[in-house]
Amino acid sequence: MIRSKEARRRAVYVAQILGVVGAYYLSGRLGLTRQVVVDGAVVTPLWPPTGISLAALLYLGARIWPGIALGAFLTVTAIGDAFTLSRLGIVLGNTLAPLAAYALLRRVGFRSELARLRDGICLVFLGAFAGMLISATIGSVTLMLDDKVPAGRFWLVWSSWWAGDAMGVLVVTPVLLVLSRVRWPRLSDRWPEACLLAVVVVLTGVFSTRSSLSMIYLVFPVIIWAALRFQLPGSAPCALVVSVLAITAGTDALGPFAGHTLMEIMANLTVLNGCVALTALLLGAIVAEHQNIRRETEHAVVELEALVEQLAPLPGRPAARYDEPPHPGQ
Repeated sequence: MIRSKEARRRAVYVAQILGVVGAYYLSGRLGLTRQVVVDGAVVTPLWPPTGISLAALLYLGARIWPGIALGAFLTVTAIGDAFTLSRLGIVLGNTLAPLAAYALLRRVGFRSELARLRDGICLVFLGAFAGMLISATIGSVTLMLDDKVPAGRFWLVWSSWWAGDAMGVLVVTPVLLVLSRVRWPRLSDRWPEACLLAVVVVLTGVFSTRSSLSMIYLVFPVIIWAALRFQLPGSAPCALVVSVLAITAGTDALGPFAGHTLMEIMANLTVLNGCVALTALLLGAIVAEHQNIRRETEHAVVELEALVEQLAPLPGRPAARYDEPPHPGQ
């Protein structure tokens, strides 16, 4: 019996590792479809595997790290020879970065429900901005030592790398964290509004990212609508859709991205995706926190009313006076 339970746990663990490997590799291949080459370094405006890795660690714990390492190894082999110094450095950095982000989030008491503003802020500054410094630094340094990036272009490669990894955490991780905790509304509740929101975010995203009128700011009212009405379960997927549409238009040099250099497009995409992700994440967390406070307050009021009713005098019975000593025998 004990052996069968142990074998079952091992089978579950292996399945989890393989699941992380598969998700990492497939998302990495998808991210590479919009890759750009910056002085010999392959970078993307949005690197989904970093978001998947951090979400997997928050779900399953640090023991899942071999899946991240193997997924990173298989992904870099799709780009080139994995046995060079730079490729091994990329694998090391892409494994250590989400582990460091996970450790920082655990240390500050991060809750994966993202129902508090402090959790959103921690995910932004510790999970994305701080944690991804490791992958960008190790990857860029090993590329420079491998003579694939000139020393004078190090900071350009480093900043592009860091921005892509950070955007992966900001855009992908919140979506994965809220998926398993979504309480789907009844059809008679808010499904019509949710369907309308989905149509509007796609139409607005396509128009704003591909129109020559440069109306990219039109996406923000839609993100605010999603956050106010559906919190993170609505705003996080909307932010992901907008970011994907913007990256597609940017790498194809369409709409507001036409006529710009590659570096200008990368900078614009980074700023846009960062603003969209921050608006969706922080505003959704603020609304969720306020709703939780309201529910707790209403619950406390109900309990207080019940307590008052219990202490109220019954008909024909004098109210209890707590300033008098009890009678003998009480």
